[in-house]
Amino acid sequence: MNLLITGCCGHIGSYLAENVNKIKNIKKTFIVDNLDSNRFDSIFNSKKKNNLKFLIRDLTNKKSLDDLKDIDFVIHLASMTNAEQSFGKKNVMYENNISCFKTIIRFCKRTKAKLIHISSTSVYGKQAKIVDETCEQKYLKPQSPYADIKLIEEKMLKKENKFLRYNSFRFGTISGVSKGIRFHTAVNKFCFNASINADINVYKTALHQYRPYLSLKDAFKVFKFCIEKNFFHNDIFNVLSGNYTVNQIITKIRKYKKNINIKLVKSQIMNQLSYHVSQKKINRYGLILNSNIERDIRDTMKLLRNI
Repeated sequence: MNLLITGCCGHIGSYLAENVNKIKNIKKTFIVDNLDSNRFDSIFNSKKKNNLKFLIRDLTNKKSLDDLKDIDFVIHLASMTNAEQSFGKKNVMYENNISCFKTIIRFCKRTKAKLIHISSTSVYGKQAKIVDETCEQKYLKPQSPYADIKLIEEKMLKKENKFLRYNSFRFGTISGVSKGIRFHTAVNKFCFNASINADINVYKTALHQYRPYLSLKDAFKVFKFCIEKNFFHNDIFNVLSGNYTVNQIITKIRKYKKNINIKLVKSQIMNQLSYHVSQKKINRYGLILNSNIERDIRDTMKLLRNI
């Protein structure tokens, strides 16, 4: 079977491409990126056993994948992802991400490829309790353009329910090390700032509020599970390694960097109420995710230890 990974140079995509040989029955993997991020190093020294074929493609062009055939699975990771900065480039992000997703839907319908779509737990917005996938539409209140786009993509998939086989996974905030590691998400950003003795900016309302986090290792388990078990239910699933407060994350970082300066700031984002995300739904299918976020923090701090 053949796999297509879009956004292969990004944080999640590069980790997936590096470990794709661990997924049974995948013979060849096509990896796609437009290289706008200039992360050429994400494709350096790839393992021969992964049998990767790299293609430079701009998915905003709806015909950009028309030459590809015999693809069994698509993992769509190509998108603009910085939620905090999305306020300043709202229109560009909407146009880019929605256009890319339309291309993927068109491709999967043509080839009958099964789709793994990545959404976000940030679609829940302001919540004051444990939330799960049964959350009513009226209570889904994304707090950024990025999260709003994810909700739009989920609705687009639902409209194609009769023509596609897919899963939409609402990922928690990613942590962990990959070739394409990024430092705009909470855990990685905090680790980087701690390493260079810069202030760790924490939103005034967020220090003791809970958020869902997801280790790259658990994200990979999701991909592996779907493909090996042929798990495609045309449904939405929460995916996380655990719920933690910002203060708990910082306490874990302090094990590797004792002197940390926290600066409380205001922001347009992450001022929602504390909430836990439940993943009991995916657990019922036998997929248990509980990778150690502290190990991700240790590995990230190790990358930066000589700064």
